[in-house]
Amino acid sequence: MRLVRSLHLPAAALAALLLASPALAWKAAEQVATYPVTGSSGPELYQSIGENGPVISGSRRTIAHTTFKLTWGRDYREQADGSCVIAANNPKLIITYTLPKPRNGLPQGVASSWKRFYDGLAAHERVHGQYIIEMVQAIQDISVGLSAPDDPGCHKVRAELQTHLKRLSDEQRARGRAFDQVEMGEGGNVQALVLDLLKGR
Repeated sequence: MRLVRSLHLPAAALAALLLASPALAWKAAEQVATYPVTGSSGPELYQSIGENGPVISGSRRTIAHTTFKLTWGRDYREQADGSCVIAANNPKLIITYTLPKPRNGLPQGVASSWKRFYDGLAAHERVHGQYIIEMVQAIQDISVGLSAPDDPGCHKVRAELQTHLKRLSDEQRARGRAFDQVEMGEGGNVQALVLDLLKGR
């Protein structure tokens, strides 16, 4: 998450999004990784974020970001008629949210504004996590039962699956970028959170 991002998704809307998601036959493992920041005031903490945030490309740093590790347990079955079908495709998904964490305790007023700041960042990143979960479910939905005729060794069905994987991955990335473009709009919630942090409110 870039330093200028802003957030337009209230906590209630996020809760509604997550509650509206259908129950899955599998469950993602979600974990939080932190990087240390220092300071006893809002401006000091924000400066430390800019200096210590995770590097995502070149020398560019972010406030927070979401990454994932995805592996699959696929069951390719050759059929009596020479075709091949994917009988099962079970995901193992680990999502990691990387967020800032003060190294030392904070004065009471600063601690309150930090908590609001942190909670807003975490809410934003959880939306990215939900997009990843939905992508993985879409992959499972389209792959189980996918088949190809005249496919000894299941090479054709593997190639067909790859085209779907690329499309769904591209869609997830585009969805995340579009979300960020909205979130980074002028006057957004994260911008307000940053200002509150800088003012110690």
